[in-house]
Amino acid sequence: MRPLALAALLPCVAVALLAGCGGAGDPASSSDLSLAIDAVFADLDRPGSPGAAVSVIRDGEIIHSRGYGYAQIEHGVPVTPRTVFHVASVSKQFTAMAVTLLAAEGALSLDDRVQAHLGFVPEFEHPVTVRQMIHHTSGIRDQWQLLGISGWRLDDVITTEQILGLMSRQRELNFVPGSEYLYSNMGYTLLARTAAAVSEMSFPEFTAARIFRPLGMDRTHFHDDHEHIVADRAYSYRPASRDEDEGEGEGPGAEYTKAVLSYANAGATSLFTTADDLARWLDNFRHETVGGPEVMEMMTTRGVLNSGDTIPYAHGLSIGDHRGLRTVGHGGADAGFRTQATWYPEANVGVVVLTNVANGNPGGRARQVAEVVLAEVFPEPEPEEEEDAPSPAADSVPPPTPDPATLAGYAGSYYSPELDALYHIETTEEGLVARHIRHGDIALEPRARDEFATDRWFMREVRFERAPDGSVSAMRVGGGRVRNLLFIKLTRPLPR
Repeated sequence: MRPLALAALLPCVAVALLAGCGGAGDPASSSDLSLAIDAVFADLDRPGSPGAAVSVIRDGEIIHSRGYGYAQIEHGVPVTPRTVFHVASVSKQFTAMAVTLLAAEGALSLDDRVQAHLGFVPEFEHPVTVRQMIHHTSGIRDQWQLLGISGWRLDDVITTEQILGLMSRQRELNFVPGSEYLYSNMGYTLLARTAAAVSEMSFPEFTAARIFRPLGMDRTHFHDDHEHIVADRAYSYRPASRDEDEGEGEGPGAEYTKAVLSYANAGATSLFTTADDLARWLDNFRHETVGGPEVMEMMTTRGVLNSGDTIPYAHGLSIGDHRGLRTVGHGGADAGFRTQATWYPEANVGVVVLTNVANGNPGGRARQVAEVVLAEVFPEPEPEEEEDAPSPAADSVPPPTPDPATLAGYAGSYYSPELDALYHIETTEEGLVARHIRHGDIALEPRARDEFATDRWFMREVRFERAPDGSVSAMRVGGGRVRNLLFIKLTRPLPR
């Protein structure tokens, strides 16, 4: 059996062994528990591999804290409990906490219009509130996708000021606020700026003073300066793409490439922290030292749509369950960082898994760790029901390729006032392409009349609009977290 296949089986074996340790219902010994958790990370715990940090807290005591693999492969720096990770969207609960603290003190209301605190945000057809940004029901378009459409790479240096400048040009929302749930990173950048405006402190200063220092999170900060040197930090990696007949390469780390991250913005992301510090934060859901019962109840209160339907998202936190136990947590993914922090309120247990490799699967590993720690608490898994065989799918008929005259009608230069971005639509022997100065050629595949698809994450859908005389006058770009972004077809050719 290959080593990685064996490693994949070890967690299951470990859980089975732990279930039989000690007396009936007794927790396993600390050494047995550590061995079983170690098995979950066996595939990363080797030379030349990116790694992970894990911390488990129970009833206020950290019962397991360890690093596996390497924080910096090229320098041979191992992951330790003191390694500082960028934790991506795990950051959002701290941004929500900052605003919720201010709301509890009466410094703002969660039902305030965002423009009451941020004058640069445009007036939309429908008002957007602070609460709707917290719950991702605001309709505000996502900042990363807007940046992608406008020509940015996500490994560019991206500052808060640049994101806010992009926001100030927006004229439309994805949908009527409160009518849907759709994740928006832009909303959380605006929340961080709201906390700064109301508190009259910088966002990193406010969160340090009001959240991190009171909880003893002394290795945690919001990282809004990409040139700021951070001791003991992890770099991020992704598996190297290789042909099957290509060799394995030479030297440590030959299986991986760097996944560059140079963010200089905070709120939606960019919390730098350790697994132990995050475990201390999770334990605040038990003792409520920061915020008190009122704020912590608000933090775990799920959002409600205009229709009255409740969504699974609260204040920067997803509310769910794991084998019958309620969970409160969030995951994160930026560049090669993959992270997960989960609190089990009925068991007073928190599990943190931070990885620095794109296929690190922290969510799956965190659940495996929880099943080790809570082996005596989890009910037996219910037997899986046999599923009916799926009915055969109907044959998909590919849409007809538009004729040359129709394709020629789409050609032209298209400008977005909201992004200050330009695409040139041109016909080629292969069909229609969208040309951009940074993205190059993007093939447009026909889907229906005037509708096309692409293979780019930031513009999955392209739809052309026509004037009353039938001529093409605009295109709408989107798919995912941006919908119907308008590009106007220019009536005169640009100088060449």
